[in-house]
Amino acid sequence: MSYIDAVEKTEVPHPPKYYTAPSFEEVCGIPIAYRRQGEGEATVFMHGAGFTRRWLPMYEMLAENVDLIAPESPGFGETPMPSWFRDFSDLSIIYDQLFTQLGLDQIHLIGYSMGGWAASEFAAYYPRRLKSLTLIVPVGLRLEDNPGVDLFQLGPEELMDRLFNDKKVMVEFMEGMDDFDEGIHLYSEFSAAARLMWAPRYNLALERRLQRLTCPSMVVRAEDDHLIPNEMAEKFAATLPNSRLVQIPETGHEPCLERPKELVNEIAGFISEVSK
Repeated sequence: MSYIDAVEKTEVPHPPKYYTAPSFEEVCGIPIAYRRQGEGEATVFMHGAGFTRRWLPMYEMLAENVDLIAPESPGFGETPMPSWFRDFSDLSIIYDQLFTQLGLDQIHLIGYSMGGWAASEFAAYYPRRLKSLTLIVPVGLRLEDNPGVDLFQLGPEELMDRLFNDKKVMVEFMEGMDDFDEGIHLYSEFSAAARLMWAPRYNLALERRLQRLTCPSMVVRAEDDHLIPNEMAEKFAATLPNSRLVQIPETGHEPCLERPKELVNEIAGFISEVSK
């Protein structure tokens, strides 16, 4: 039995809604779980620090417009965490190799929240791989005057309250979270997020490195983000060359879940425009 076969049989709890079995690609000795659907421009979505193992409604909508690939980073979803994995530079190398193995030369890259930081680091290392960059309520830059709340000091209830402005959507996507196995899995993902973002909560070099980008970029901010200051998206938009800033109305830090149609309209329109 190969390593991939063994990992595919590892028990990982399945969320009650939107779970979809992944494909696997062994990269640097790690079986990377990913889901892929759609046709058109190759587009990669880098997830945030939760809501993994699912083909979300937003993904389904986006896949109607592009060839969408949604990998799971080490320590998240059904991708295991190797002992040597340390930071976003490791993640960038892993993803560069993954894209090569999947036959993806140039891509449209989307990153949400923590995934926005990951996408920014990847873009800074491999700018020639990008046709466009979209960052959704990203983190990773330093805000001296308004650093925001400490994610890792929040209790579960306060964290969820800050993530969602639409509590009906919160209830829908939090279903099954009180399951013991799911709780253990979420704790492991939170630990993986801490490995990437614990200290410092930003990369001072990133602001300078992003100047290498020549591709079009779009930064999406929420109307009323209670977790990450809105100034963060504004700083990313001001830092990135050839960038635009858009706002999704009536949403907090979870526009992918709260307003997927509006968000997909912006992203699909942007990708279509820059692909002409």
